[in-house]
Amino acid sequence: MPERGKQKREVICIGGGLAGLSAAIYLARAQRDVLVIDAGDSLARWEPRVENYLGFPDGIAGDELLVRGRKQAETYGAVFVGDDIVEAALHGKEFELKGKKGTYRAGRVLLATGLLHIPPEIPSVSECLGHSMFFCKDCDGVRVRDRRIAIMGHNNDAVEYALGVLHYSPCVIVATNGHEPKWSPDHGRWLEEYEIDVHTRKVIDVEHVKGELKSLGFEDGKRVLLDSLFTTRGDVFHNKLACLLGAELDREGQIQVDLCMRTSVPGLYAAGCITPANCQMIIAAGQGAAAGQSINRDLFEESLRNHSLRRFRAKQLSTCETKPEVIQDPG
Repeated sequence: MPERGKQKREVICIGGGLAGLSAAIYLARAQRDVLVIDAGDSLARWEPRVENYLGFPDGIAGDELLVRGRKQAETYGAVFVGDDIVEAALHGKEFELKGKKGTYRAGRVLLATGLLHIPPEIPSVSECLGHSMFFCKDCDGVRVRDRRIAIMGHNNDAVEYALGVLHYSPCVIVATNGHEPKWSPDHGRWLEEYEIDVHTRKVIDVEHVKGELKSLGFEDGKRVLLDSLFTTRGDVFHNKLACLLGAELDREGQIQVDLCMRTSVPGLYAAGCITPANCQMIIAAGQGAAAGQSINRDLFEESLRNHSLRRFRAKQLSTCETKPEVIQDPG
């Protein structure tokens, strides 16, 4: 690999999660010079067992899905480097990216930097992540069927999560962890209508065995036996680079994109959980594929406008056989 920062790439994908990997596969297969810069913090690493990704009826570990995706991208020529990009600037039509280990340049950049789900502020809960504590009922609701479930939160989202998981289990509570409820009057009435208990005291103890939740202990001395926990504290979007480059964001901090994954900055694209799309692995991969196709098409159209395709063809004509041999048909 050339020395970092010495070569301008056609495309750089920032983020080695499902969106970045999928884009890299499409771009590398399209014979594009693509570099993936991976800081190693994909949300997929949090998932010990992914059960809703198409093609894996027995499930697959998130880490394994990433390993397979990288191998697939490398098979077609994508190059990977481990780095964390901390600065980004646009000079004319060239992006300059500065990481903790090197500097990189490209004509097209894909932001696949994702987000961070905010864990609840309770002790020892991180060991339950992906085993009995979850962030998404669409991903993991089926895994908690007929279990005793707590929804951690104090806003409308927490109430709607509690109502939503009734499809999976009849035993559901809401725990506000010491916060005053901020849900609407309608949401409060729904809790009463569906007879869902609310515990407002702070959680001071989490009992679990090898990540499998057993109970929550509250500061008033009560202990509630539980099997699973969903938290609704919200997300932190990794949008710093988008801000530095001047890309438009929505109110929540997600990068605004069109149907081709283009941002408001020419040459800058975004895909995956950093966009307003539903944060699902398979959706992120789909967006990455769409971004890869879009970037390839934009590069092709640019090559027609600036005649670089003609120069490429001229080299072919001078060095390669460009016409198949014609054989006279003896018949």
